[in-house]
Formats: sequence, C-alpha cells, structure tokens
Amino acid sequence: MITYLIGTLADKTPTEITLDVGGIGYSVSVSSQTSEQLPIIGESVKLLTYLHFREEILQLYGFQSEEERQVFRLLISISGVGPKMAQTILSGMGVSDLRESIISNNLRSLTAISGVGKKTAERIVLELRDKITKLDLKSGYTAAAAAQTGNQQARSDAYSALLSLGYSKPAAEKAMRAAIAQSPDAKTDELVRIALKQVQKA
Repeated sequence: MITYLIGTLADKTPTEITLDVGGIGYSVSVSSQTSEQLPIIGESVKLLTYLHFREEILQLYGFQSEEERQVFRLLISISGVGPKMAQTILSGMGVSDLRESIISNNLRSLTAISGVGKKTAERIVLELRDKITKLDLKSGYTAAAAAQTGNQQARSDAYSALLSLGYSKPAAEKAMRAAIAQSPDAKTDELVRIALKQVQKA
C-alpha cells in the first residue's frame, strides 16, 4: 500500500494532479478541497494517498489531511458509493460540514452535491452516523475547527438525548434544527433545553 508521496507538483486540475517523485510521474485523483490547498506547480508537496484496486486498474487518490482520507474510506465502505463518488462528495463539502450533515441527518445538504440522490444520502447517514461521530478527527485541526468539532459532539449528544426521551426522529431533528439556529454554540444541556421547548410548541 502506498501511504503517501513526497515530490514536486508537476500538474494540477481541480480533480487530478501529477506528482513527480524521483523522475516518475504519479497521477493522483484529488477532491477540489485538497486541490485548492496544494502549492503552485513546481513546488514540493507531501500528499497522503489511498491505492484503489478495481479489476486490472490501480488508481491513486490523494488527500491533504488524514481527516479527509479517513472520511473517504468510510464513504467507500457504503454500498453504491465508489471512490469517484466519494471524491465528488468531498469536493462538494468539507470534512467538518460533511460530518455535521451526517450527524444532523441533513439530507438536503447531501443531495445538493452533484450525483448524490436521496437514497444514497439516506444510506450515508444511516451507515456513517455512529462511525463518523466516534471517528477521531482532531489531528491537524485549527482551534476554530476543534471548536466546531466540539459543537458537533454537543449536537449529536443532544439529539441522542431527545431520542432517549421518546421523541420520534423527525420531531427530534426538527427541534434540533431550531435549537441550533437559535444557539449555534450551545452545549449539550442547553441544546436539549431549547429543543424541548421547540417540541412543546409543535
């Protein structure tokens, strides 16, 4: 398995780059999120990779961060989601936003990505909600991103609390959306309190 490549960026597009490693040019598929973070052509770069085997074809996929690679692996574990679609999803939405959309069951944001239909979005949420909540996505995060992760955990815990209180998923989701809109940085207990008020209003 090729874990990473270090070389000179020889060519770059929003979805594919060529990395010159010791005189050998490696074609690597990337998301637009990763492409935007890469340096200009001619500069040195380290790229995390995933080597995908399909019949007789070997294709390298590249990532600027370990978080993106971990989420990519989760996405391709879903039936019907191949590497190309996973890269499309990661191009349409950053890792933090994708995680939040999955945890909050935001199908609308997922289906807004080209090529992702409602059934695929539902499978992504169903199969990845628990996994992506438990996934360690702290490495390499900025302070702002770390704070956002904390918010996501609070939201996930609050949502679980509503379900444990006996509220249906649609009711809990609607209440959570309203609570987050009212207080985006609230901790778990405050989110539950606000959400319960929203449920009582309904």
